Amino acid sequence: MLPPTSLPVLAAALRMGELPLANYLSHLEAQFAEREPSILAFVPEEGRFDRLRREAEALAARYPRPEARPPLFGIPAGVKDIFHAAGFVTRAGSRLPPEVLQGEEAASVTTLKNAGALVMGKTVSTEFAYFGPGPTRNPLSPEGTTHTPGGSSSGSAAAVAAGLCPLTLGTQTIGSIVRPASFCGVLGFKPSYERISRAGVIPLSPSLDHVGVFTTDVAGAALAASLLCRDWKSEMLERKPVFGIPEGPYLERASDEGLTHFRALCRRLREAEYLIKPVNAMPDFSAIRERHLLITAAEAARVHADWFSRFHELYHPKTAELIRHGQSMTDDQLQEALKGREALRTELTHLMDEYGIDLWISPAAPGPAPKGLESTGDPVMNLPWTHAGLPALNLPSGRNADGLPLGLQLTGHWHADEMLLAWAAGIEQVISGG
Repeated sequence: MLPPTSLPVLAAALRMGELPLANYLSHLEAQFAEREPSILAFVPEEGRFDRLRREAEALAARYPRPEARPPLFGIPAGVKDIFHAAGFVTRAGSRLPPEVLQGEEAASVTTLKNAGALVMGKTVSTEFAYFGPGPTRNPLSPEGTTHTPGGSSSGSAAAVAAGLCPLTLGTQTIGSIVRPASFCGVLGFKPSYERISRAGVIPLSPSLDHVGVFTTDVAGAALAASLLCRDWKSEMLERKPVFGIPEGPYLERASDEGLTHFRALCRRLREAEYLIKPVNAMPDFSAIRERHLLITAAEAARVHADWFSRFHELYHPKTAELIRHGQSMTDDQLQEALKGREALRTELTHLMDEYGIDLWISPAAPGPAPKGLESTGDPVMNLPWTHAGLPALNLPSGRNADGLPLGLQLTGHWHADEMLLAWAAGIEQVISGG
């Protein structure tokens, strides 16, 4: 009998002893041996499962009584390799000397461990969470083909999609949670800016970086968020949300295939008696995009100033280009661009209030995962929501004719993460597997 795939159900089974932790780790070890060699979601580690078994035994000894066990008792969690974790080397997908990159354990990792989770290992990240791709393959690529899992949280998305672990940590600076979640057919949740601590995570752009999670479904994301997010208050919502479609130049960035799928999802939601309002939004989208990329480059240059001066020849060309571009930007330019974050957030939330919108809906990516590993795909569909710091997630919404996943992006009000996830549970039932 296979273990449950939904995180809350699995966590309850492990906590109460209905599924012995040793048996679950044996299942994962077999899954790992079968799938990981061709997917490469994790940074290699000698003796991974021997370590996990030792840690599981220590956890069981610490919590012998099921009723006293913490909520994630025995849950193996993957940690993107820009998060520091005690006992693990942080490489950030780079060739820089590892000793210069180390730091104190990330607050989010400590939180998961305190909740009973085991660190499955480091998941592959693109170099410093930018566009220099790692080796990870998309687990849902049709046989005989190779597609990107997306980036920069490539390993974290692929690990959940391949059933290698039920929960992973990732980050999003432009589209690095929602996009790979869409490409890999999993749930990716990016909370409001700084609802989850960024402490202990190597930054790319501190003003734009968000910490988030990957799971198999909304219920799993809600459980993880309730532990990781500051001041979490669970919501029970009886009414259906009103959706807004951000019509205009932003939506036009989706591919024909992506838009066709999105419009079909909108029809299905209307048939399920959801109210959907088209709203002209972000007419200056090109300027928003330029501003976001300016902040990313300028802040990356400042974060990497010391490392790049010493090790520039070890950087991936894409990362080096970003840093050099950022070096040409003045502090005044950066400060002016930073003002745009709150301006966009105000604009989008004002439109939500004016039109009575609870959630924005849009394609989670321009289309399905591109073929090959040279590119991690375009994050353009996620960019404005990250820029505004609004909570967003990907709901898997079916596959195209080639079997590649597609996703629906939901975006909520500022700091209304609880409401976003509460409503997403009902929407998930309407669109899953469509």
